Amino acid sequence: MIFRQLFDHESSTYTYLLGDTNSGEALLIDPVIANTDSYLSLLQQLNLTLKLCVDTHTHADHITALGALRERTGCITMMGEQAMADCVSQSFAHLDQIEVGSIKLEVLYTPGHTDDSYSFYVPKQGMLFSGDTLLIRGTGRTDFQNGDALAQYHSLCQVLLKLPEDTEVYPGHDYKGWSKSSIGEEKQHNPRLQVSSGEEYAAMMAALKLPNPKLMDIAVPANQACGEPAA
Repeated sequence: MIFRQLFDHESSTYTYLLGDTNSGEALLIDPVIANTDSYLSLLQQLNLTLKLCVDTHTHADHITALGALRERTGCITMMGEQAMADCVSQSFAHLDQIEVGSIKLEVLYTPGHTDDSYSFYVPKQGMLFSGDTLLIRGTGRTDFQNGDALAQYHSLCQVLLKLPEDTEVYPGHDYKGWSKSSIGEEKQHNPRLQVSSGEEYAAMMAALKLPNPKLMDIAVPANQACGEPAA
């Protein structure tokens, strides 16, 4: 499998490229519209054909490239069934399978950061793309877009942390320059996972008092339209 972790400096977003070496088919996870040309250039250099683009959730800190990439390549675009994005080609739900060539992703519904948050597990390679649900030494905020700290605690403890401990964790963002972790490492060292109950986790998240993302009022409606800014 061809794998690339791509970083958007403006929003500290990670985009992931997965390519099947046999078929030459590829998918992108969480693409950023400002980087559309660079994605297409990389795909060409690697002799890959983009078949699928997915977003882990409706982002509030950047505008998605789903619509732009579908227009440029004819790829299928997908988001979770809870997303308010009628523009996507298809939707997915918990435990669905997404296949590109021989690459198989297991869809995991992991709400809490938003109510349409999903993660993608690749069992064969032992890789988890955790979106904004599980970050490296952190977790996604739960104070807007129908976020729910108790739901996120369940997503973490009953879904993601049940995966094998050597599963590699690739988050949707990182603000410290870290690129990956593992389930076992996060269980042991993530300070937000060292709580004894959902109530304790919810109280911790409520105390964060974070400012809204700068682009939220622009990005959310744009991303509900697959990257088309609101008129």
